[in-house]
Amino acid sequence: MTAGRAALFYAGSLCLLWALVPSLLFPNPPLDVVEGYAWGREMALGYTKHPPMQAWLLEISFQLTGGSSFGGYWLSALSIAAGYAFIWALARRMGLSQNQAFWAVVLTSVTFYFTIPVPEFNPNILQIPVWAGMIFFFHRGLSENRMADWIALGVLAAFGLYTKYFVALLIGAIGLYALVFPAGWRILAKPGPYVAAATAMILIAPHVVWLIQTDFITFSYAASRSVGAQNWFDHVYNPLNFLAAQIANHGGLFLVCLAGLGIAGVAALRKSGQFDASEAADTQDRRFLIWFASVPLTVVLLTSLATGNDFKHMWGTPMFVLSGVLTVWFLRLPGAFTAPRRALAVACMLQIVVFGATIGQASFEPLWKTKQTRIHYPGAAIAAELTAIWRTETGTHLAYVAGDMWSTANITLFSPDRPSMFLEHDLSQSPWIDFSDVQKKGVMIVWRGEESLPPAGILQRYPALTAQGVFDAPYAGGGKMPPAVVNWTIIPAGSVAHDPEAQTE
Repeated sequence: MTAGRAALFYAGSLCLLWALVPSLLFPNPPLDVVEGYAWGREMALGYTKHPPMQAWLLEISFQLTGGSSFGGYWLSALSIAAGYAFIWALARRMGLSQNQAFWAVVLTSVTFYFTIPVPEFNPNILQIPVWAGMIFFFHRGLSENRMADWIALGVLAAFGLYTKYFVALLIGAIGLYALVFPAGWRILAKPGPYVAAATAMILIAPHVVWLIQTDFITFSYAASRSVGAQNWFDHVYNPLNFLAAQIANHGGLFLVCLAGLGIAGVAALRKSGQFDASEAADTQDRRFLIWFASVPLTVVLLTSLATGNDFKHMWGTPMFVLSGVLTVWFLRLPGAFTAPRRALAVACMLQIVVFGATIGQASFEPLWKTKQTRIHYPGAAIAAELTAIWRTETGTHLAYVAGDMWSTANITLFSPDRPSMFLEHDLSQSPWIDFSDVQKKGVMIVWRGEESLPPAGILQRYPALTAQGVFDAPYAGGGKMPPAVVNWTIIPAGSVAHDPEAQTE
């Protein structure tokens, strides 16, 4: 089998398993997937928490699968597959052999972000092919200056901004590279980069208009969730903590390299002091790799150092798409391996452990765990029960459901009526809501827990409100997890409160 076919088989098998295992075994989708489906039902130009691309794709998958929720797992698998394809293509463009490109894919596949988080299709996962693709098209644009590559770069940049604003970090790194190095100076004298920029700006313009119309609600949400420094120690601890987490997330890569190199291989590398991937390696490609592997991370660390902000570890997901290529390049792999078969065996064993843990979590966790989990939540059963209650009580279809995200988003996803999620009964958090239509159709308020009173935000709008009904819904798996306690109240048409304390009865 050629290295190219081996890479296709290896990466293809992993992606297929990441699509099938959760599709067959997860009783309920993970948190971000459920949330994305609820947003996607509106097909808005933006949402409170993120730009809309993840939600749009989930809604498209919902429609294509006949109203099923497994499409999110396949979207994750496709995102990872596209990431692998761009990593392979970039490695080959840089002069690496097929065998070296194969190992770049293998080493990438054992980093944390390409394993456990994959089933939860969210903007972080969707950024993986965006970052890998933008780096690839920029590299090819620098050397070949084909207009198609610059247009593709602009399209991906816009796609990335529709996914998560974090991609602006990569856009900035690309722009800075063009300004700093001679290869960039030459290309700036040609129309390609400006076509890329214009393409991105034209495509992102509708979302920018939406941001203006909603007073930049997504940025306001991000600012409200930002954890600033509490003292001087945070300025040191938070960036070091983020860096340590990213190093730890490469644990699988380190294990595979150590297995392949062995003591003799490590000693030989240290003795030679030579770090050059192939005879085709040149200074520009080496500089390109180092730049895009280090600049985004450096900016995040310096920002955290300056502000003391605690950046979430998962934000590092797309920043390390070059880790495999970088490792192959500078360690001269697989030539430096003394035991390449052992390295591949360790990589495969790591994948078996990861899939085993995922299968175990889905199938056996309820048998021993008492803490409730998202993927075992009885979302479909709860949605069916509440829909039936609404129809019985009102004789109409359920159009709106209000409450916390998890309670309402599951109903939006699984109810046959597909009601809109009126998040926290707060128009500022639900800009897609037409309040006049809510007033005309009524709303069901839902919350979980033993407390008969709703959350404080809803209680402000309905000071006298208590649960009209309550029921238990057992978690999937029939184990030790306590049931979900679901409270509900129907607010009939014409009685929906607009602002806090707008209704006193």
